[in-house]
Amino acid sequence: MTRFYTRKGDDGTTGVLGPGRVSKTDARMEALGSVDEASAALGMVRSFALGQDTAALVMQAQRDLYGLMGEVAATPENAETFRAITPQRVAWLEAQIDALSAQVSLPREFIVPGDTRPGAFLALARTVVRRAERRVAVLVEAGELQNPELLRYLNRLSSLCFVLELYESQAAGRAGPTLAKD
Repeated sequence: MTRFYTRKGDDGTTGVLGPGRVSKTDARMEALGSVDEASAALGMVRSFALGQDTAALVMQAQRDLYGLMGEVAATPENAETFRAITPQRVAWLEAQIDALSAQVSLPREFIVPGDTRPGAFLALARTVVRRAERRVAVLVEAGELQNPELLRYLNRLSSLCFVLELYESQAAGRAGPTLAKD
């Protein structure tokens, strides 16, 4: 029988990709948890997506996040082995954002999330990605992560979530998002 527990974390520590263990409250674990939550929120988006391309874009972003998590989980001496986020992945996100931006109208005011189920999940995913970006920034500032593309990727991913929220509202037949000042 396969066991789904190891008991190794019962002492409040967890393993990293490299030698040693760290506290579950370590900044690296906070960053990993936030990225993991972002992927889960994107999974909700994918399960309810209406737009023709949304599910495929979100799936690719989730795959990228798993690669990003590998690099964040790696000890500094092993980080290069797990490098998954490159300038090309950031450029891919920018190209997706640009393509979607050509298909939607950008609001001039803040919007209130919740016009559509996928749009609401995208708003949630965007906020979780922003938190993940802040948590990864702590590690970059501390010199524990050396790849500047990690922050760029997360920053662009939050922008993609916003544009996809607009796209999903449009795919649902909504004339536009609900504005905060309506």
